[in-house]
Amino acid sequence: MAIILDGKKLRDKILSELKLKIDKYETKPKLVVILVGENPASKIYVNNKKKTAEKLGIISEVLEYPENITETELLNKIKELNNDKSVTAILVQLPLPKHISKENVMNTITPEKDVDGFTPYNFGKLFSGETPTVYPCTPKGILLLLNEYNIKLEGKHVVIIGRSNIVGRPLSQMILNENATVTVCHSHTQNLTDIIKTADVVISAVGKNIIKGEMLKNDCVIVDVGIFKDENGKTRGDVDFESASQIASYISPVPGGVGPMTITSLMLNTIELFEKSL
Repeated sequence: MAIILDGKKLRDKILSELKLKIDKYETKPKLVVILVGENPASKIYVNNKKKTAEKLGIISEVLEYPENITETELLNKIKELNNDKSVTAILVQLPLPKHISKENVMNTITPEKDVDGFTPYNFGKLFSGETPTVYPCTPKGILLLLNEYNIKLEGKHVVIIGRSNIVGRPLSQMILNENATVTVCHSHTQNLTDIIKTADVVISAVGKNIIKGEMLKNDCVIVDVGIFKDENGKTRGDVDFESASQIASYISPVPGGVGPMTITSLMLNTIELFEKSL
């Protein structure tokens, strides 16, 4: 039976250490989150981020705007926050309405306040092998989780399923930096099962239940980033936990694995930006 990669336990450990660190600062870090529109999932995410920040002593402000805000108005607000010395970190919650260009928004956030690590400057730094201002939150959380369980990636074959700019692409580069061999699979990949069978580590970020135990190599490590509700309203991941946990050596559960580590990484990034600004 696989050992559980417990994201909640690691989250609690890291956040308690962070709180002690923040308590020592007279001036506190400030995280500003911009939320456009009424997306229910986005509202839940933003609320969780705000609550976590406030527990740590980070000043947290949520700026909510209607769906019909113009792109110019939004960009002007971001520029204002860039110039506000009291603001440590800026996060624009995605997705945005269709009339607002995500690229223009990301181009406007100053890299020194880019808490998600998504600006072209930080992405470019990552992909050129340099160190960005901060690393993207979900990939960072995954590596923290693997590191906590002493899972070494050097020389291993890591298969990443999903090529989004939020998880798959940045994660592939971060894992290359760990001297692993990386294969990135996606919706057009042929012979996916054959590729997965060769993986020492499988990281899936698709949002569909696609991986069964019989597809896996014995004693591989499974990191399940996908999360969705099935037809019965049950929260599921990309991996069939029951069958995969009989084959794998380590496995992250859904929920309770990668999810808690994403918000933890956001808080770590906020503190990193704050310390760099001092």
